[in-house]
Amino acid sequence: MLPRLLGTLVLLVLVIRPADASADARVFVTNEKSDDVTVIDATTRTVIKTIAVGKRPRGVAVSPDGRRVFVANSNSDSVSVIDATKLVVLTTAPAGRDPEGLTLDKAGGRLYVVNENELAVTVLDATSLSIIQKIAVGTEPETAVLSPDGRWVVVSNETSNDVHVIETATNTVVKKIVVPKNPRGMRFTPDGQRLFVASEQAHEISVIDMTQFVVVRSVKTGGSRPVRRWKAGVRLPWTVGRRSSGRYDLAGGAGDDPGRSPCVVDSADAGRRVSLRDDRAGQRGGDHRHPLEHRRRAGSVRHAPVGHRDRQRPVSGPAVTPRA
Repeated sequence: MLPRLLGTLVLLVLVIRPADASADARVFVTNEKSDDVTVIDATTRTVIKTIAVGKRPRGVAVSPDGRRVFVANSNSDSVSVIDATKLVVLTTAPAGRDPEGLTLDKAGGRLYVVNENELAVTVLDATSLSIIQKIAVGTEPETAVLSPDGRWVVVSNETSNDVHVIETATNTVVKKIVVPKNPRGMRFTPDGQRLFVASEQAHEISVIDMTQFVVVRSVKTGGSRPVRRWKAGVRLPWTVGRRSSGRYDLAGGAGDDPGRSPCVVDSADAGRRVSLRDDRAGQRGGDHRHPLEHRRRAGSVRHAPVGHRDRQRPVSGPAVTPRA
């Protein structure tokens, strides 16, 4: 049952409940087809509750204090806010057309929502959910990530093949950086000096120097297309995620050849590609486990059966909050 249902994963966040530092972490998973969010106990890997939200939930983000979970409802043009302790929807509000990825500023006061069909980012007050302003970005914006120091929100634009850097102090775009075709998932290094951008159709990870706003290196991942079906029946997103050590970045998917996926790059060495050892064949090459299994081994994320989806393209990889 578990392997068959793993394919329902769309996007998740790991939340440590603030009311009790010793309590188990909870994982919130959006399910596009069933229009709900599955809450999983990260220790027991069991489903705690399933919460109905808007139509086709996509992006999910957690407030810095861990008390609220924000869900982008793409086909409802709205954002739902879930109480992370009581597991109920507190409110739902308009968030622009076709909201996809989303992220909060460092203080948790503003919510940045990517609107794919508007070519814009909608900035909302995270408490009142009133719209503060719209920021024009590229074509078919997909995801948004916040820099560790809170200075930048970076948006990937799938069709214009670039990323836009938004300065959070002024909510203005300060730089457009061209990257290989179809950029999607992104991840900062812990010091915020570099940004890794995964380009699905180019089969590359680009390394951006955020002090200069320039691409300093691109790494080929191999494979025919960086979305693949794993042995568990999971269709893997093109995304970037970090090991708990903070050094290695994992790019999910590298075509249909199970011997060439996933791709791991060394974030401490300007994106140098690192080969993986195949645990089954005992040879160098791809690792046949789903990338989240690597995260589980590192103590970050655990799996459980969840809901259903109708589209096999997650917004981005897992976003994990620091443990208390």
